[in-house]
Amino acid sequence: MTNQANSVNLRVLTDSFKRFLPNSQAVSLVMILSICFLLIYSLSNLLMPVFASIVIAYLLEGLVTKAENKGMPRLAAVYLVFSIFMACLGFLLFYLMPMVSQQAVELVQNLPEIINRAQKGIMRLPELYPKIISDKKIQQIMLAVQAEVLTYGQNVLSLSAASVVGLVSVLIYLFLVPMMVFFFLKDKEILITWFIQFMPNNRNLTVRVWEEVDIQLGNYVRGKFSEVFILWFVSYLTFTAMDLNYAMLLAVFMGVQAIIPYIGATLVTFPVLGVAYFEWGLQGDEFFYIIIAYSIIQALDGVLLVPILFSEAVNLHAVAIIIAILFFGGLWGFWGVFFAIPLATVVKAVLTSWPKLGDNTVEAL
Repeated sequence: MTNQANSVNLRVLTDSFKRFLPNSQAVSLVMILSICFLLIYSLSNLLMPVFASIVIAYLLEGLVTKAENKGMPRLAAVYLVFSIFMACLGFLLFYLMPMVSQQAVELVQNLPEIINRAQKGIMRLPELYPKIISDKKIQQIMLAVQAEVLTYGQNVLSLSAASVVGLVSVLIYLFLVPMMVFFFLKDKEILITWFIQFMPNNRNLTVRVWEEVDIQLGNYVRGKFSEVFILWFVSYLTFTAMDLNYAMLLAVFMGVQAIIPYIGATLVTFPVLGVAYFEWGLQGDEFFYIIIAYSIIQALDGVLLVPILFSEAVNLHAVAIIIAILFFGGLWGFWGVFFAIPLATVVKAVLTSWPKLGDNTVEAL
């Protein structure tokens, strides 16, 4: 009786194992994914310039391929695309960043005045709505705000003290990353051939998963960069035309918010409306014009821009996106948030291509 029970338990365990790993190629895929995850997780701080270079080269490879399809030699296409990349990097470093930094400094310098004005507005609430909010509640809110502002100031000072180390890291990135991007593009075939020799021979499932990931991931990431650029450009033109203070800084916020779906749009609302309120108050029409313009930009992004740019990308449920942002953001901070949806796309591609029990098509390839 005991032997029969053990046999049943062993059969159940074997069936469960086969259901998860139906064939040897599934085992190979699990090993490859596990090794890649462990390497990235354990060496992300040391090799972040390498990972960043690989991602940038992957994005630029699409442009190189398009140039090759037009009849341009591979090396000439690489030089052309890399030159465009360096021109964009120069624009970012020598024009956009100085302007954004200057406006950020001006905004920080005006924060005490902004807080003071907001405090006066809040202190009037008990007079306007005595049945809803009391003076005691307002004092508690102001004490909590002051404590948060004090903590924020201390964090800024700590960040300034560590700025020298950050400057050295930035200089290393500026030198190493473009150089590695160029060689990743130029010597793509050599590097891929070298890497493949360490892969298992029985890798058809891995190739199939990668093809799915390559299509969906490439569409998504390139579409996301396009969305960020369009939102930044349109927002900057709109805010400048409406004479809103810190137009470039707020436009950058508008572009970056596209990286974090659902959450980013909520976070960027407060700076935009706060600056507009501080500049015009509620008496003039300009504040309401800003609200209308901001709402139109956000609506066009969701209704028009996103469907056009991501028509070929994998559709992920909102819950899956939020979980991916929380999980990968907890692992790798900003970069985890930035690549949360692409990584979730990889997970979905793996689950979609995963062989089912009794499916021998992959094994037969």
